[in-house]
Amino acid sequence: MAIDIDTWFNSLDRLQSVAIGAVAFYLLIVLMSRLAGKRTTGQMNNFDWIITVTVGSLAASGILLKGVSISDALLAILIMFGLQWLTTWLATRSAFISNLVKSPPSMLLQKGELQRDALRKERVTEAEVRTALRREGFVNFEDANWVVLENDGTMTVIPRKSIKLDDSELMNDVRRS
Repeated sequence: MAIDIDTWFNSLDRLQSVAIGAVAFYLLIVLMSRLAGKRTTGQMNNFDWIITVTVGSLAASGILLKGVSISDALLAILIMFGLQWLTTWLATRSAFISNLVKSPPSMLLQKGELQRDALRKERVTEAEVRTALRREGFVNFEDANWVVLENDGTMTVIPRKSIKLDDSELMNDVRRS
C-alpha cells in the first residue's frame, strides 16, 4: 500500500497560506466577540447558534479551501457579523423583529400537569421535563407551578405557589398550548 504524499503535504506555500488564514480568522473572531459583547458567548438562542455555525464554516472554508480566498471568507464573516448586529439591534427596538428571530418561551407544565400539546410542538419529552424538575430538587410534578422552555432551550422551573398564571407578570410572554 503506497502512501500518497499529497494527502499529508501540499507545499510550503500552502502551509503558509493556512497559517496566515488561521491567524487572521482567529483575530477577527476574537475582535467580533469583543465588539458583539457578552450576548455572543452566553446562552445562545437558535438564531445565535446558526450564526455561530455559519461563521465557523466560513472561517474553515477561508483557511482550508483553495478555491476560497482569505479575503472572500473575511468579507463574508464581516457581513454575517454586521447582519447579526443589525438584527439584534432591531430586535431590541421592535417586538415584530424580536418575534421573527426568537421563538417565545413555551409552557410545558402547568400546576403540576404536563402540557402534552406543547411537549409535542416543542419536541420535548416527558423525561426531559422530569430531569429539569429533579435538577431543581423537585420530587413530584405537583411541586411545580410551571415549567417553561425558554428561547435558549433551557427549562425554568417555578415552584408551586397559589398564584394564577394571568397574575404573574413574568409569565406574560410565555406561549400556552
